[in-house]
Amino acid sequence: MASVIIPANNEEDYIGACLAALLAQEGPEAALAGTEIMVVANACTDRTVAIARGFEGEAAARGWRLVVIELQEGGKPLALNAGDAAATRFPRVYLDADVEMGPRLLAALVETLDREAPAYASGRLKVAPARSWVTRVFGRVWTRVPFMTHCVAGAGLFAVNEAGRGRWNAFPEIISDDTFVRLSFLPHERMGVDEPFVWPMVEGFSNLVRVRGRQDAGVAELAALHPELMANESKPRFTPGRALAIAGSDPIGFAVYAGVVLAARLGRRRRAGWSRGR
Repeated sequence: MASVIIPANNEEDYIGACLAALLAQEGPEAALAGTEIMVVANACTDRTVAIARGFEGEAAARGWRLVVIELQEGGKPLALNAGDAAATRFPRVYLDADVEMGPRLLAALVETLDREAPAYASGRLKVAPARSWVTRVFGRVWTRVPFMTHCVAGAGLFAVNEAGRGRWNAFPEIISDDTFVRLSFLPHERMGVDEPFVWPMVEGFSNLVRVRGRQDAGVAELAALHPELMANESKPRFTPGRALAIAGSDPIGFAVYAGVVLAARLGRRRRAGWSRGR
């Protein structure tokens, strides 16, 4: 059993597919029985709430509990904390509303985190097919950078067991909640599960730059507010040799990737809010 917490701000285009994939999970009954889903709709002005509530019957038919919590105030940390306050199960799975889980991922996370020692886990990230050419080629290179090939990234989905959740109290009011949680664990406590989940990238150059700038700002903020966590980073260096290898095999993709990274660094002037650029 697990508690799955889904913060959702105006996600009517994605929440249906997210919940459908979650409710289609397969695996041992001992791992999945009694699962509860907390959809935290914060400051929504679209059909997110109505769509989520449309899955209540399907959840009940499985013996699961689906709760939709409506908040008037926006902000992802607020939504995460509201979901945590309502949840009663462990492990805790924190799932972005635009992510679709592979059919056996939930059971694999539950089984992996079934241990007394603090532990963190995520699945195998697959980038969703993009509509725009620039996002397709950017994603092609992004999935080859050392962080993505050698680390348990946790972008869009991460899970912790009960002892692991004790590593922090409430989610702090910061940009990068996923990095904060990941770095609350030592490298050997972070476990990759070989089951996929599909994570969409934003479309178009300007949106990629905006999101990359937000990511950079989030890391800088975390280093300033919680410098002790940075010692837990295990991200390999993106060496010139690795960069040249990628550029040689995919020169157009590398040029787009480098252009996004450079533009984000040059253009970052203010802290970004909770936005994926859509």
